[in-house]
Amino acid sequence: MTISERDIMGGLAKGLAVIETFTAERPRQSISEVSAASGLDRATARRCLLTLAHQGYADYDGKFFTLTPRVLRLGTACLATMPLPQIVQPMLDRLSEEIGESSSVSILDGGEIVYVARAAQKKVMSVVLMPGSRLPAYCTSMGRVLLAGLPEPDARAILGTDTLPARTSRTLTDPKAIIAELSQVRAQGYAAIDQEVEEGLRSVAVPLLNARGRVIAALNTGLPASGPVADLTGRYLPALLAVQEQLRPILR
Repeated sequence: MTISERDIMGGLAKGLAVIETFTAERPRQSISEVSAASGLDRATARRCLLTLAHQGYADYDGKFFTLTPRVLRLGTACLATMPLPQIVQPMLDRLSEEIGESSSVSILDGGEIVYVARAAQKKVMSVVLMPGSRLPAYCTSMGRVLLAGLPEPDARAILGTDTLPARTSRTLTDPKAIIAELSQVRAQGYAAIDQEVEEGLRSVAVPLLNARGRVIAALNTGLPASGPVADLTGRYLPALLAVQEQLRPILR
């Protein structure tokens, strides 16, 4: 369906752009910071932020804005309409109990992964992960699995040609090197990450496929980096693959 420009509410679009500037790395921002991150002029960013504060979606201390829990209603409403979280959560809970580590399911949204379900055993990252949390796709195990599930031209378009930000000294930042890594992920059926998204964190992920073999989400477990990297796949990959097989017949 083609939507006419005259039917678009510019104010709503700008308000959503302002909300999206708040991330785990930028939870508290000034008007100038939101203006720079959103691409809106300062006056427009200010009006959007004050509107969010007036409606209870943001707090304002006179200089900085932070989102309030009320904004979660927007994401919760979306997640509530998605059958995927409801389907996978019981299996995630059992998986985490079995392996003694946290596990998650995410989907791809542009160049980011979005967590849609999580079973937390212990905190393994400096940021708190929950449904709705976002991380870059290029340096996460679930992101690599999801990018590998795309046609290569689509993955290349998402990664671009410029050097990507290095989150740690181990992060792959060259899009060509990541494309080569995606080929290996596609061939072996899983992705393993060793401290690319955060120092001290390893993770392994597998794709979640529907009955037609299309990748619709990713499943992973993350744990502190210790011992040989091979232990990551040797100890946890079989359990992830077992869940993958259990879910395939029932995912749409």
